[in-house]
Amino acid sequence: MSALPLPPVLSEAPPLRFADTFHALGDRFHTALPAQGVPDPHWVVTSDACAADLGLPPDWTQREEWHALQVFSGNAVWPGMRTLAGVYSGHQFGVWAGQLGDGRALLLGEVDSPTGPLEIQLKGSGLTPYSRMGDGRAVLRSSIREFLCSEAMHALGVPTTRALCVTGSPLPVRRETIETAAVCTRVSPSFIRFGHFEHFTHTAQDPDALRTLADHVIDRFEPQCRSAAQPYVALLETVARKTGELMAHWQSIGFCHGVMNTDNMSILGLTIDYGPFGFLDGFDPGHICNHSDHQGRYAYARQPNAAFWNLHALAQGLMPLIDEDDDALDALEAFKPAFANTMQSRMRAKLGLRTAQDSDPALIDSLLKLMAAERTDFTIAFRRLSRFQTADGADNAPVRDLFVDREAFDAWAAQYRTRLAAENSIDAERALAMDRTNPKFILRNHLAQEAIHKAEQGDFSETARLLKVLQRPFDEQPEHAADADFPPDWAQHIEVSCSS
Repeated sequence: MSALPLPPVLSEAPPLRFADTFHALGDRFHTALPAQGVPDPHWVVTSDACAADLGLPPDWTQREEWHALQVFSGNAVWPGMRTLAGVYSGHQFGVWAGQLGDGRALLLGEVDSPTGPLEIQLKGSGLTPYSRMGDGRAVLRSSIREFLCSEAMHALGVPTTRALCVTGSPLPVRRETIETAAVCTRVSPSFIRFGHFEHFTHTAQDPDALRTLADHVIDRFEPQCRSAAQPYVALLETVARKTGELMAHWQSIGFCHGVMNTDNMSILGLTIDYGPFGFLDGFDPGHICNHSDHQGRYAYARQPNAAFWNLHALAQGLMPLIDEDDDALDALEAFKPAFANTMQSRMRAKLGLRTAQDSDPALIDSLLKLMAAERTDFTIAFRRLSRFQTADGADNAPVRDLFVDREAFDAWAAQYRTRLAAENSIDAERALAMDRTNPKFILRNHLAQEAIHKAEQGDFSETARLLKVLQRPFDEQPEHAADADFPPDWAQHIEVSCSS
């Protein structure tokens, strides 16, 4: 790439303290370069909650002397920001893809925030040395989807990267059609991926850099691993456990990532890189949310296995630091109980069960099989189940009527009623507890599409409104009841792919 003009360093800035932790690792890990700004930027949407976590004041977008719009559009930087694009490699759809990297992302810096160290990254800020055949840009459509889902997942309690804002521009960008450019500002303790470790083992073949990276992750994020007999084995075990817990959380809310390549897997066990994601409408274990995933590698029911496969790829990346293969394999085994135990715990909570009994897995599985047979709406079914009445003769019509096979539901309900009686469950108390774990509002594809359609017409109010709804997913919010209703018929024709 030819040298790019440096954006101006502003003289006025918010009272943020920037650190150079990742920058200090050295140029084997990244390339320093400026963002390529966009013309005539405008605000699309901002997250007050994410801004507060960074330590920004409530009026941060209105402080004209800070020029925040220009900063988060790639047109200027605040003092202390040192922009860079990271390099990594990875497996994509199970095939080794070689060197990848931040092809359209740029790290602005790390903020010493009230909630701990947080990196700020622009997505869609132009070409980098790792763009390959891409243009380094993002479009309004995909940026709104990533922004809304990042904040929605955070509100659901799922470990995830965050989103501070989206800015838009009339700059044309070609995808399937000509769209307009946007920049999404993402926030995370770290954007290090499994693919970073694969890179220094398989592509760069630099064991010293691999050790430096692993030490950075341990010392910065997993210090308990340092005192272990084998710190790098302990790190692998920690990542395996966190990834298992994350997969259980995804499965329990019906979330489909869509592109679980090793370069899209966070070393911290976070949900990262929202592209062709989707939440289940009707419960279909084989649901494929990514129309680019022609073999269904990342279908909903296959996500845990895909994650375990990715962990093996990570283990291969760490092997130059680990003496024995068996030690790495043993560390990976942490995934299985973490996933199984977390999944059972979350599913019990979704059914309002306070205690654990040996019969619970069968009770859960029989409900899921019944739902799968009829493609029952996943989110609505569990939310309505919180109103289940245990009294003799209660017909429980709100949830019962979701099933065509009433007799099958009645048979399951009888087992459920007996199970609730075994722990003296009280309907009102159970309903409150279940409503805290079964969301009423999720980011369904049609809701995102409606917000995108209006935004493409220059009306960003629906994006802002939907954000507020999704930030309270467990509340009733009767004024927004339509957002929790069944998807319209046209929603089944929405297609999201790797270009989304």
